[in-house]
Amino acid sequence: MSSTSETALKPGSPIQVFYSGNRGHLPTIDRAKGVYLWDTTGKKYLDASSGPVITNIGHGNERVLQAMNEQAAKVCYASRAVFENQPNRNLAKKLVGLAGPSFDQAFLVGSGSEATEAAIKLARQYAVAKGEVQRTIVLARNPSYHGATLGAAAVTGDPQSDAVFEPVMRIMPKVPAPFSYRLPEGVSVEEHALDCAKQLDQQITETGAENVLAFIMEPVGGLATGGLVAPDCYYKAIRDICTKHGVLLIFDEVMSGAGRTGTFLSAEHWPDARPDMVTLAKGVAAGYTPLAAVLTPNYIVEPIVASGGFLHGHTYSANPLSCAVAVAVVDEMLRMDLMSNARDVGAYLMEGLRKIADQSAIIGDVRGKGMLMAVELVADKASKALIPAEHRAVYRLLEIGIDNGLLLYTRKTAGGKFGEWVMVTPPLTLTHEEADELLHLFAKSISDFERELADHGVLQLA
Repeated sequence: MSSTSETALKPGSPIQVFYSGNRGHLPTIDRAKGVYLWDTTGKKYLDASSGPVITNIGHGNERVLQAMNEQAAKVCYASRAVFENQPNRNLAKKLVGLAGPSFDQAFLVGSGSEATEAAIKLARQYAVAKGEVQRTIVLARNPSYHGATLGAAAVTGDPQSDAVFEPVMRIMPKVPAPFSYRLPEGVSVEEHALDCAKQLDQQITETGAENVLAFIMEPVGGLATGGLVAPDCYYKAIRDICTKHGVLLIFDEVMSGAGRTGTFLSAEHWPDARPDMVTLAKGVAAGYTPLAAVLTPNYIVEPIVASGGFLHGHTYSANPLSCAVAVAVVDEMLRMDLMSNARDVGAYLMEGLRKIADQSAIIGDVRGKGMLMAVELVADKASKALIPAEHRAVYRLLEIGIDNGLLLYTRKTAGGKFGEWVMVTPPLTLTHEEADELLHLFAKSISDFERELADHGVLQLA
């Protein structure tokens, strides 16, 4: 980091200084309740993103805060190397019960990146325990995102990240993600999806099936693919391919799990494509505490236990305070029937976004499932051309949204190579009335951005 007078930092500078770039000063958060947040000036914001798709049950839930206080009064931390704890047992039982009969065990960690690391290590130890020591390759999709640690980054499909970190990690092979908006000419969505699945089969064959450990993917796309939902045929195809080659199928449900798509696991939407392992995070503790999980069946765990146990762990794995909080979060999700609300209000919100798109010059696509949605921006709807990079399209829309009291979520995937989108992922508690307010603020933000682009000669508005 430069130490010149222009960029020198004072000791104790806020962490945001590492990320701020040219965004300028960010507002300072003061309080939050439900789907709203207020900064220290008193300005109110509607949280249309759940932060980075995390606050599933909304802010300030009294039952969760009570559970947090009750557990903190008993014990906040006890090492899992010395003690078991009841909140850990309760949470693991609850998660595997909601996930269905394909899963028997939950390994609890602190973040989605940690869950990815744990899933990869679990898969590797399972192969070693079976005597398949040559299985070391984990395939993933391009683009994709599976976490910020080096192991997770190795299975993330992001050329920009690879360019920076390749010297200190082993980048794993990638296969194409089955996008539904930008397609090869003359190819249907289903044909393209099946071709992407075929390329997975080819990659496994070329790598040598005996060398491939697992294939990891988001069943409903997060930020890396903008709410991507492939045709049903894709999911069955990749399940059959993995089964044929003895490759484990891992679903990354860090964003799509915990009820966000209208079912506890989004995997439930494709019952003939059940994964071998699932990672969960974000909504499973809804921002009230750092927590994530890997769900796995006994047939994977038992050989590992028999061979000496799982060679992995973190200081805060399965800590009682976080587990107790997550139990309360999941209980609230069930008590308020938020999975049904994700389906109902999610469909209402999707319809509203598509109506805005019909009237907009720059919304090319609206996609997603439940309350995991994204809106793709273009300069021209007919050609799907990108808005010129100098206008910072998705970032500028976020800034306009903040000015209008609306919080969205985005990051350019691979520098915009695959398109640009913003996520619309409000708390699952969103009501129809709050959805109307969200749609009004979103439409205003889009309109404001269109006028700005017109002033710069990018658009011609009627």
